[in-house]
Amino acid sequence: QVQLVESGGGLVQAGGSLRLSCAASGRTFSNYGMGWFRQAPGKEREFVAAISRSGGSTGYADSVKGRFTIARDNAKNTVYLRMNSLIPEDTAVYYCAARSSVLVATYATSSSSYNYWGQGTQVTVSS
Repeated sequence: QVQLVESGGGLVQAGGSLRLSCAASGRTFSNYGMGWFRQAPGKEREFVAAISRSGGSTGYADSVKGRFTIARDNAKNTVYLRMNSLIPEDTAVYYCAARSSVLVATYATSSSSYNYWGQGTQVTVSS
């Protein structure tokens, strides 16, 4: 089992920045690819960003490319999502997810690929 706890959400004005953190415990963190997803009210959960076990490969949804950055610190068992130039459309509950993987350099964009999920953290962007 892997436990994931997100933090760093909040209320921010459009154009502002936030950094989300996701702390993992329970298993060897570097054995897991990590991802961030979000779900806005009335919408389905959608992919935001993902990072490989090694941290060397990353992927982003087109809607956040160039504004968001995913990173991980395997020594601290933590994955981050830096969000810049926030817009009201970024308002959602953001979820951290982990997937067990034998491949070191790949990442996954489908939620069905992930085995473990955090409880989510709310991000609200005001206009």
